[in-house]
Amino acid sequence: MITMNNLEKVEKKMSDHFSISVPSKPEYVNVVRLTASAIASRMGFNIEQIEDIKVAIAEACTNAIEHGLCYNNNNFQISFFVDPEKLMIDVIDQGHGFESSEVEEPDLANPKEGGLGIFIIKSLMDEVEILSDLGKGTTMKMIKYLGDDI
Repeated sequence: MITMNNLEKVEKKMSDHFSISVPSKPEYVNVVRLTASAIASRMGFNIEQIEDIKVAIAEACTNAIEHGLCYNNNNFQISFFVDPEKLMIDVIDQGHGFESSEVEEPDLANPKEGGLGIFIIKSLMDEVEILSDLGKGTTMKMIKYLGDDI
């Protein structure tokens, strides 16, 4: 028998989920940044953490636009999973994909323009996973935990 108290416990453990489909155009990256900022603020992240999330999601969106199928005007997807303890964000494109294991660490002593996006994302978010299939696209999964930075 499910009591109201048990139901409340289950609801507290469930996370909210919503997705948006975004045109593969740079002018829409700020819309995604603002959406992420609003969600993170509502969850109780501090200003520094919110800025980290905004920069990371902008980098992930830029990668989806540049390496996804933007020349076909395809949209890419962003899913937000709001959990009591963390914010999970997936940025999904239907691009060419790549071998994520072959992404090299940037040479910070001799920086060059471009190629820092994944490094920046990994330095700002608590967990990052890249799933990419050649010819099928890429999903970048990012997690930021609520509370003290890990």
